[in-house]
Amino acid sequence: MAGRVYATPEQLAAYTGTPAPAGADRLLARASEDVDAALVTAVYDVDADGNPTAAAVAAALAEATCAQVEYQVATGDDGTGAAGQWDAVSVGPVSLSGRKAGVPAASGVDLAPRAHRALRRAGLLPGVIW
Repeated sequence: MAGRVYATPEQLAAYTGTPAPAGADRLLARASEDVDAALVTAVYDVDADGNPTAAAVAAALAEATCAQVEYQVATGDDGTGAAGQWDAVSVGPVSLSGRKAGVPAASGVDLAPRAHRALRRAGLLPGVIW
């Protein structure tokens, strides 16, 4: 998986207070992509690899990523977003059943409330623009 991953399985375990779930690296990579999508307009200093240089920003991104994984695990999502689109989802061999009413086929990122708060507290999300 390409892109930055903002948290480690160890950080996830510390955040949730439970051992990291199976596939934690994959879940963290997908959650990092969700956090990146929320940061489209964010401005902060980065190094040559695109990682934040300020410790407070790095901590906020790690917290938001862990919150996103915690949310997805709690809602039965595997980071693909399919759980929010279908009544039942299986992975092998793939089986999707009954699209949920009112959920558009191409909905945006379902950012966890705690992830949103972590990013807002760090000043990484814009305020209301009138």
